[in-house]
Amino acid sequence: MTHTLKRTFAMLLMAVFGSALLYNCEPDPDSLGQQLFDKDAANAHELALPIIAYNINNNDSIRSDALGLLATGGSTVGVLGAFKEGQFGMQKASYITQLRMPASFDFGDNPVVDSVVMVIRTPANTADDTYYMADKVVAPGAYDKDDFPVGNDKATVSIEKKTYPIFKYGKDGDAFKSMKINVNEVTSFLDAGKTEFTRSTASGVTTGALLGSGVFDGNVSSVVINKKSDNTPVFEAKLGFRINLDKTFFQQKILDQKGKPVLQDAANFTRYFNGIKLSVEENDGYLFQFSPNDMQLIMYYKSDKTVNGTVTRSRETINFDLGSNNFHLGQYTYDRSTSALGNAIPTFTKDGDSRIYLQGMGGPSMGVKIPDNIINDLRDNFKNNKAAIVGARIRVYVDMNNTFVNAQSTAANRKFTLTNLPYDKDGKMDYSKLAFTSDTNAGFPLYYYYAKKDDTPEYYDIVVTKTIKNIVEGKDGTPTLDPNDPLLFNLGTFVKNPQNNGNPYGARYTSRATDMNRVVLIGSDSSNEQNRIKLVVTYSTANNK
Repeated sequence: MTHTLKRTFAMLLMAVFGSALLYNCEPDPDSLGQQLFDKDAANAHELALPIIAYNINNNDSIRSDALGLLATGGSTVGVLGAFKEGQFGMQKASYITQLRMPASFDFGDNPVVDSVVMVIRTPANTADDTYYMADKVVAPGAYDKDDFPVGNDKATVSIEKKTYPIFKYGKDGDAFKSMKINVNEVTSFLDAGKTEFTRSTASGVTTGALLGSGVFDGNVSSVVINKKSDNTPVFEAKLGFRINLDKTFFQQKILDQKGKPVLQDAANFTRYFNGIKLSVEENDGYLFQFSPNDMQLIMYYKSDKTVNGTVTRSRETINFDLGSNNFHLGQYTYDRSTSALGNAIPTFTKDGDSRIYLQGMGGPSMGVKIPDNIINDLRDNFKNNKAAIVGARIRVYVDMNNTFVNAQSTAANRKFTLTNLPYDKDGKMDYSKLAFTSDTNAGFPLYYYYAKKDDTPEYYDIVVTKTIKNIVEGKDGTPTLDPNDPLLFNLGTFVKNPQNNGNPYGARYTSRATDMNRVVLIGSDSSNEQNRIKLVVTYSTANNK
């Protein structure tokens, strides 16, 4: 080993060893680098060992009720849209939710609907202003309007509308800019207690009348309206996309039911008005996330109110409750008939797949198994040569020729979760027993991303140091854990609990159900030894073996 290489390994060794001490809660050093305490004994070595990676077919289904759609902070994330490409085929996302009457309401007399509007809120790139321009422009994004209704009067107002592009995953360009979003009435009762209503493949949800449609162009807008005379506020709408709904439907479904039991409590109402479904007509374009709990469904109407014997006709609003008290479900459909993944699924094997198709929202997962002979060789090295593992990473390369990337979905944006995956007595995966790896528990960074360099594709290094040490060395030198249990990789992140210092809720709680990413990885490809998946182990010895 050259002087420079020895020095590099020594620096790496001290960095890893220092991190290990930082996360180690015990006062006495264990086998993690015990040889370093022998004077002038440490020598660093690195091995790149072939391991087995295989696709796990999730049958394009995932838990996607409110629990599956959980995001950090206890909020909910939904996905809408459709996107098609050659590797993974077509993926389409719809969304289903209940709605409720507000806690208190008074329709007054002779109520008549003026309009009904649904507002969808989605993250936007607010640093990129593209102001709306209209007639009578007096400033960028602003215009005047005469005879605007303000209460029971009319006035001249100033209207400012700002429009921003959303963050989307999929295709760009004018041909895929717009999608038609439909809002349909749900005609089946959404029973949150039934398991068939927890999966994205829920087929028991039926829909009826089309309540409204809107052409979405990938932008969301905010609107501020002020009176010109004294600049007092008249109306403000936060960023969102607005869809006009059928006012006749809501007249008959809501206002004409004034005083009837169906409107009086949530139990009656959610059986009377089961819910709504949002979907897109197109099969190709892009996917985007939105916030279900921040959606609004507003009914504007006029009614008579009697005050001190005087009857007045006034404008009123009803804001339906679409928030966290309601049933939520992400519904996903796929067409893989002409895709590379569809052709590969019949050949999936636990003995290893040359290409790994990793996809969120119910798509495939990746299983990784370390062959027994690799484990045995590492154990022999530990036992016979006092070889202490000081770093271990699973290195997986990206098949860059077949992985979709655009300006808003860069490789660095992909996130991964890694868990232990136990099997039940019948040899089936038991997702109920998913557990964090030792490295996650220890607080180690889970993975690192490395961009393409020269002839090397981009790749990820996933930290498994303590996991491998526990298998090979054990706490007291006795090997522990079953190396036959695989590790499970998914796209997404662990959902953090703000009430618990930002720690994850648990190994089963991830953002996989709403992660729009997909990536093709180089798996156990024997024809590509340089870039096939590997276990990279850095270890030290006392006798330079």
